[in-house]
Amino acid sequence: MNAPIIITGIGKRIGYALAKYLLNSGHPVIGTYRTEYGSIEELRQLGAELYCCDFYDNAQITAFTHSIKTNHPRLRAIIHNASDWLPDSNSLSPATTLERMMQIHVNTPYQINLALMDRLQAYAEKSSHRESSDIIHFTDYVVDKGSKKHIAYAASKAALANMTLSFSALLAPKVKVNAIAPAMIMFNPDDDAEYRIKTLKKSLMEIEPGSQEIIEAVNYLLHSHYVTGRTLHVDGGRHLK
Repeated sequence: MNAPIIITGIGKRIGYALAKYLLNSGHPVIGTYRTEYGSIEELRQLGAELYCCDFYDNAQITAFTHSIKTNHPRLRAIIHNASDWLPDSNSLSPATTLERMMQIHVNTPYQINLALMDRLQAYAEKSSHRESSDIIHFTDYVVDKGSKKHIAYAASKAALANMTLSFSALLAPKVKVNAIAPAMIMFNPDDDAEYRIKTLKKSLMEIEPGSQEIIEAVNYLLHSHYVTGRTLHVDGGRHLK
């Protein structure tokens, strides 16, 4: 049996689409979720090994990694997709807002990577073709631009981008560590026409690319034998507008 791929935040949007694609392609998938959506049962029926885990609770993160270490001697990849998008103008205090953003986007992948890096290294050691395993962090277009309304979010994603560099240096050559930095990939169903038009104009390509664009980016990184410590920007050329 192939070594599994972990995807955090598997319940909707990109995480769900990526999990479904990998399962249908024959990859064992381990997923985490916080809320039980209809998509969770669908993924369960497709064979995903699923864990309800609130990453705001460090004890639940520890329990999750312990379970993985107990049941899986090797891992093919960890894809850190779980995210939250708190604006600075929410009802929480600024300190709590920053704490929550750092918890989800920095503390959680930091803990998971350290706890499970031996399982990733074991995959490379057992591979007959000397293949490396992978860690993929999802950062954001705003890492390089900043954000006037999501300062804490942008700062936490920037920290995750930096952590990509550190883990790639630490874990090479057995584990490749890269990041994907998307801009707008998929609209939400309740986004109105005015918002959609305004958002599409922010990129050179002026399209809603959809989840397949991210799936292709993940596939590229998983199949590469040489790319590590890099960020793959999937933003439609927004940096040139």
